[in-house]
Amino acid sequence: MARSTTAGPDIVARGLASNRLGVPSVVFFGVAGAAPLTVILGAISTIYAVVGNTAVPLVYFVAALILSLFTVGFVAMSRHIVNSGAFYSYISHGLGRIVGVAAAFVALPAYAAMQIGLLGLFGVVASGILAASGIHASWFVCALVGWFLVAILGVLWVDLSGKVLAVLLTVEIAIVLVYDFVMMAHPAGGKVDFSPLNPVQLATPEVVAMLVLAVAGFVGFEATVVLSEEAKDPKKTIGRATHWAVLLPGLLCGASAWAMSINAGDIVQSARDHETDLVFVLVAPYVPEALVNIGYILFLTSVFAAMLAFHTSVTRYQFALGRERVLPRLWGVAHPRTGAPLMGSVTQSVLALVVLILYYVTHTDPLVHLFAWMTVGGGLGVLILMWATSAAVIGFFFRNRRRENVWRSRLAPGLAFLLLSAVLAATIIGLGDLLQVDDDSPFNWLFTTVYGLFALFGVGWAAILRGARPDAYQGIGRGTEGFVVPESVFGRPARPHKVTADVAHHA
Repeated sequence: MARSTTAGPDIVARGLASNRLGVPSVVFFGVAGAAPLTVILGAISTIYAVVGNTAVPLVYFVAALILSLFTVGFVAMSRHIVNSGAFYSYISHGLGRIVGVAAAFVALPAYAAMQIGLLGLFGVVASGILAASGIHASWFVCALVGWFLVAILGVLWVDLSGKVLAVLLTVEIAIVLVYDFVMMAHPAGGKVDFSPLNPVQLATPEVVAMLVLAVAGFVGFEATVVLSEEAKDPKKTIGRATHWAVLLPGLLCGASAWAMSINAGDIVQSARDHETDLVFVLVAPYVPEALVNIGYILFLTSVFAAMLAFHTSVTRYQFALGRERVLPRLWGVAHPRTGAPLMGSVTQSVLALVVLILYYVTHTDPLVHLFAWMTVGGGLGVLILMWATSAAVIGFFFRNRRRENVWRSRLAPGLAFLLLSAVLAATIIGLGDLLQVDDDSPFNWLFTTVYGLFALFGVGWAAILRGARPDAYQGIGRGTEGFVVPESVFGRPARPHKVTADVAHHA
C-alpha cells in the first residue's frame, strides 16, 4: 500500500492494534457486555417477581427482534465507517459533527457507569461465594480484586482479553444450556406449558415495562463495532459478529425464561420466594450439588466478563476522541507494545477506584445504589445513543442513497427508530419505577437531566472547536480518515497532520 510521508510512519504504528480479532472474539466481547447468565439469574427472576406477568420469554424474543432491526442499518453503516468511536462516529456522519460530539459526551458517562456499577455486583457475589466456603471477605475487598484484574487486562493485548472472554463465555453458555435442558425435562405437572409464548399476552399493559427491562439486558452488544479497528477484515467481521451478539443473548434469555416457567409451574410466586436463587433452586433436585456450585461461580465470571467488555468500550471511545482532539491528545495514545488505549484505560480504572472507595467509606448499599442504580442509569445513556444512531443511519444513507438497498438503508432503520423511540420514552417516564424510588425522589429525573447537561456541554464544545480549531472540527468522527496524531507514549506529541486521500482510502 502506498503511504503518504506527510503524516509520517506512525499513522498505523501508534494506532490501536489492528488485525487482532476474528468473528468469534468480537462476538464474545458483544455477548459479554450483554452478560446472559447475569440477566437470566438476576433480571429475568426480578421481572417475574416484580411485574407478575408470565410473558417474559416472549418479551425477550420481541426485544431481540427490535434490536435485530436496529442492527440491520447499524451493520450496513459499519461497512462504510470503521471507527472505534462507534455510536459517536456514526452519529457524527449521519446527524452532523455537533450532534456527534454531544453523543460522545453521553457515551462516556454511560459506559463508565455500566462498568463501575458491575463492580458492586461482582463484590457482593464474590463475597457471598467466599462466605459459603467459610471465608469472610467484604464486598469492597472482592470488588477491588475484580477492579485490579480488569485494570491489568485493559492495558494488555485486546486479543488476550478476547481469549479470556472466550473461555468464560463458552463455559457460561454451556451451563445455561444444561440448566435449561434440566428444567424443560422436568415440567411442573408433567406437561410443558406453552402459554408464556402466546402472542395475546403482548396486549397486556405490563408489556411496556417488561420490554424496557428486556432491552436493557442487551446493552453491551454494540461493543462489536467499538472493536472495528482491531478486527480482521472489519467490513465483514463486524457485521457478522454484531448480528450474533444480538441473536445469541436473545435466544438464550428467552429460552431460559420459558424453561424456568415450565419447571416452576407458578413462576411468579416462585420468583418472589427465591429471587436471584430461583434457577439454582429449580435445578437443584435434578443435578449434582457441584453443578449448582459451578453455576454460582459462573455467575461471578459472567459479571467479570461484562465488566471487562464495558471497560474495553469506554476506553476505545476515549481513544477515538483523543485521536480526533475532541479530548486532549494524550487520550489518543495507544500503548507501543500492546496497542491498548493507554490513558483511556488508566482514566477509567482510576475513576472506578475512586467511586468504589466513596461507596465503601459512606457505607452505601453496593447492590442497590452502586449496581442497580448505575447500571440502570448507564443503560439509559446507551439507549439514548442507540436511538440517535438509528436516526443517524437514516440520515447517512439519505445522503448516500446508492450504497445500500432500501431495506438496509430506509425500512429497517425507520422501524428501529420508531420502536426505540417508544422504548426510550417509556424508560424516561418509568425511570423512577426501574430505580424503585418514591414519586417525589429527584432520581426520577436526575439521570435524564445529567445526560441532557452532558449533551449540551458537547454541543458547546463542538461549537468552540468549529470556531477556534477548524482542523480538529473537520476530523470529528472521521478516525483515520480525518486528522491523525502521530504520538509517542513517552515523547512529546507531534503536530497533527492531515491524512492524504491515499492513506484514508486504505485505512
